[in-house]
Amino acid sequence: MTTKIDVIRHGEPEGGRRYRGYGVNDPLTEKGWQQMWASMPEQPPWDLIISSPLARCLDFAQALAEKAGIDCIVEDNLKEIGFGVWEGLTPDEILAKDSEALNHFYNDPVNNRPEGAEPLHEFSDRVWLAYQSIAATHSNKHILIVGHAGIARAVVANVLKMSLDDVYSRLSVEYASIISTVIKEGAPPKLVIKA
Repeated sequence: MTTKIDVIRHGEPEGGRRYRGYGVNDPLTEKGWQQMWASMPEQPPWDLIISSPLARCLDFAQALAEKAGIDCIVEDNLKEIGFGVWEGLTPDEILAKDSEALNHFYNDPVNNRPEGAEPLHEFSDRVWLAYQSIAATHSNKHILIVGHAGIARAVVANVLKMSLDDVYSRLSVEYASIISTVIKEGAPPKLVIKA
């Protein structure tokens, strides 16, 4: 028995480059919609779509589900990490308040969270528990998760047993990129790189 779970990051959202966690609910731009559709195979292989509740994910997930005749469900635990006081701010706005804040954050994202932000370990645990629940509930199926860069990083960190600092500071997850995992019965999940 083999379970496949793919995680796709949403496309470009409205509002430009800024820190948007679960407190900012921007929809996709037209370019973002194009990015998402361009990443889709001609024949979607998925049995089920599971989406973050945020518009930049859910709007596309529902459109794909309707087009492909696949069910779509929402999983609240797949929403993006909370960025606290940085929610909705651009990098320039953050730097205007504290010129070193972003350097500290990128060099050690675990210990340099913005005030009021969701702790990275708690976020990773939340995502991993959701991933494991999806795998158990939908075993022997091919699932598409429509989520965020943070979701993809949390899955990679847990599958590869990497430190959160390493994954968050070194793994770039582009808009509409897909990370694939495979779970064979009795074995831990594996990351799959597709050619």
